[in-house]
Amino acid sequence: MVGMATRTSAIQVTGLRMTYGDDEVLTGVDLTVRTGTVYALLGPNGAGKTTIVRILSTLLPADASEARVAGYDLRSDADRVRESIGVTGQFSAVDELLTGRENLRLMADLGHLDRPHAVGVVEQLLERFRLADAADKRAAAYSGGMKRRLDLAMTLVAGPRLIFLDEPTTGLDPRSRRDLWGIVRELVADGVTVFLTTQYLEEADQLADRIGVLDGGRLVAEGTAAELKQLVPGGHVELQAADSRRLAELARAFPESALNPAALTVTLPHDGSLTTLRRLLRGIDDDAVTGLAVHTPDLDDVFLALTDHARTDTSTGEVPA
Repeated sequence: MVGMATRTSAIQVTGLRMTYGDDEVLTGVDLTVRTGTVYALLGPNGAGKTTIVRILSTLLPADASEARVAGYDLRSDADRVRESIGVTGQFSAVDELLTGRENLRLMADLGHLDRPHAVGVVEQLLERFRLADAADKRAAAYSGGMKRRLDLAMTLVAGPRLIFLDEPTTGLDPRSRRDLWGIVRELVADGVTVFLTTQYLEEADQLADRIGVLDGGRLVAEGTAAELKQLVPGGHVELQAADSRRLAELARAFPESALNPAALTVTLPHDGSLTTLRRLLRGIDDDAVTGLAVHTPDLDDVFLALTDHARTDTSTGEVPA
């Protein structure tokens, strides 16, 4: 079963545990990351996100787990794992005394690329990451966004098919963050698998095929962004009535609704599904409503609800629904 799963999984982990002294940081995490997708791991500070990245990238041994990364056993084939992955950490690996081109050439030498191939790879990456014009300037003169792009380019010199991005856009301005998102999308389109940790919930919403929420050392929820949003109550539909008479008719038709007579609006609970929305609107005359707005919980709501629950009620092991 595990062997079949790894054919389509870049990461397959069961029972990941880690303890520092008396502090159990990870309490038995199971996760699967499909090849060619983005998996985003969310969690508050201290939840264990970076610890998971360090373990899966062979930088830290786990106390217990069964794990395969890039198709290799994490314990017995650690060298093969390291050959197959790239890691961009929270803190830049860029040497600011070197130029952008020299940083990339250094990574090519460390990856044992032959010289002609290395020259071609370096030039391609400089173009791809829009660093060609600054390639021969010292990295110390680069902006924060340029340094982050160079850092990611350095990760890709050896051509890994699985990369770990540990909070890669922390400290970047919105434009630089979106530039990096575009690069991640290009990588995935080329078949690269991305394991991303982030505290920017919009980032996970924009990029991730699946999202895991980590808190208190355990995975408290997992799914697509849409699936996670459905875990949290608060979705609603707001109808704009044509006039006061129509508002009263809507109120009678939907006794569970909340009215705002001054704004001529009716607010109804909604679980976010198209089926429920159709059923809700089926009996409403077209001329009774002049506007409609659907509001669903966002990942901020999900994050706060799930992590607050995990801190206050860890004994049940249940995720709120």
